[in-house]
Amino acid sequence: MKNKVVSLEEALERFEDGQTIMFGDWHGEFSAEEVISGMLEKGVKDIDAIAVSGGMPDQGVGRLIHEGKVNSLITTHIGLNPEARDQMFAGELDVEFVPQGTFAERIRCGGAGLGGCLTPTGLGTDVARGKQIIEVDGKEYLLEKPLKADIALIKATKADKAGNLSFRLTSRATNSYMALAADYVIAEVEDLVDIGELGPDEIDVPAPIVDMVVVRQGEKKPFCPMWKRAKAKAEAGGK
Repeated sequence: MKNKVVSLEEALERFEDGQTIMFGDWHGEFSAEEVISGMLEKGVKDIDAIAVSGGMPDQGVGRLIHEGKVNSLITTHIGLNPEARDQMFAGELDVEFVPQGTFAERIRCGGAGLGGCLTPTGLGTDVARGKQIIEVDGKEYLLEKPLKADIALIKATKADKAGNLSFRLTSRATNSYMALAADYVIAEVEDLVDIGELGPDEIDVPAPIVDMVVVRQGEKKPFCPMWKRAKAKAEAGGK
């Protein structure tokens, strides 16, 4: 079985200016930080990003937004990243807001090769602007078109050398379905094990879907929910 483990330098060769990239983090948490650092050092720009949020200025896709490397963002909200908000109002970042359930379904449609999904969510709001409305059995639905990407950049807790991925609890976030909707999948992982060490019930994304595995080299950060980080920041006087 092919060994898909590569160096960070090899993975960075896949990134080019102008690509559509899915970022499988969760509001900046569970992000492929070392690959993103490499993208910043390489100077990758003009990114069309797809992410559940705008991340934070110092985490996830938010770091690329902070440096002005992202042209457009399809997302559910940007409330945690004032940089994204300011760039949107200044006309520097094109933002398309999508209800979170619709966001997930559009990506799943992209991965399944479907032409889109029908949903009543967003009818009568700005979400419906410019979109086709289809009537089924007397009820109106929005046609939401699929989302696909050139690359899905995801983060896993554990992987084997073949590329089978395992996530810890909610760290699977959007990673699992984004992996199905991209032409190329790069996973940054914390722990690497030999083929056969992951049991069938531990595999969240199977190896055939994954193209490259990059093993994180830096110090592993303990899991810290956003509310705990916010509380710690408030107790430190907002510093």
